[in-house]
Amino acid sequence: MATVRGFLHPRTATGRSSLIPSPPWHYSGDLLTVEYRTDPARVAELLPAPLSPADEDPGAVAIIWADWQSCSASGEELLDPVRAQYKECFVVVRCSFEGRTYSRCVYIWVDKDFAIARGLHQGYPKKLGSIHQTRPHPYGQGAPRLAEGGRFGATLAAADRRLAEAVVTLRGPSETNGFVNGHPMAHHRYLPSIEPGQPAALDELIESGAASFEAGPAWTGDAELTLYDSPTEELSLLTVEEPIAAYYRQVGVVWDGGRRLA
Repeated sequence: MATVRGFLHPRTATGRSSLIPSPPWHYSGDLLTVEYRTDPARVAELLPAPLSPADEDPGAVAIIWADWQSCSASGEELLDPVRAQYKECFVVVRCSFEGRTYSRCVYIWVDKDFAIARGLHQGYPKKLGSIHQTRPHPYGQGAPRLAEGGRFGATLAAADRRLAEAVVTLRGPSETNGFVNGHPMAHHRYLPSIEPGQPAALDELIESGAASFEAGPAWTGDAELTLYDSPTEELSLLTVEEPIAAYYRQVGVVWDGGRRLA
């Protein structure tokens, strides 16, 4: 009988073909965050049991564009950049479980298959999309500066349809990078049974967060955010009722597992 290896399929005798390596996973990236308030009922309908809406500001939403470079513990992916670089756009709300406030990703789009695979393990509901955001640079006229008046654009599309676009204008330094995505994540890991009509093979609520975190200075500003309808997406139901703020920050994160809550 063959012995196969690999953190995820395809598992082979060497494990080299596995779509993703085992954690820890290291991330370095630029985050562009837009926070706003929507109808709290729209957030509540995205929170399956045993979660409930956050006690404070239950309609708060963050839509975050991220330009990532990532790798496993060996760091070998950094010398083969197609395996390290990807972009994503994710939508975060807040919720409550057993009296504690959590963040929860309710929608997320990425542009690489290995990022989707990591999401399956972590409980992120990842789908393929087309994501772009303006990159800052300290020289020349081809990029904005991280300074007052710097203007950044961001777009999200999936299945040939634009879902969101934002323009952020920086005002000045900020002590925070927002509050919606500032808690441990409460996610569901779910896999239907292969037998029709039977209970799910995997159905658990888990908590995860950064094993370590570091970040550069945060900038805040104003945002113009537009959401678009799509026949296969429901992001536009989280309508922009009241803008809160926008932020730009460079971060470094290590993810190395979580724990089961229920």
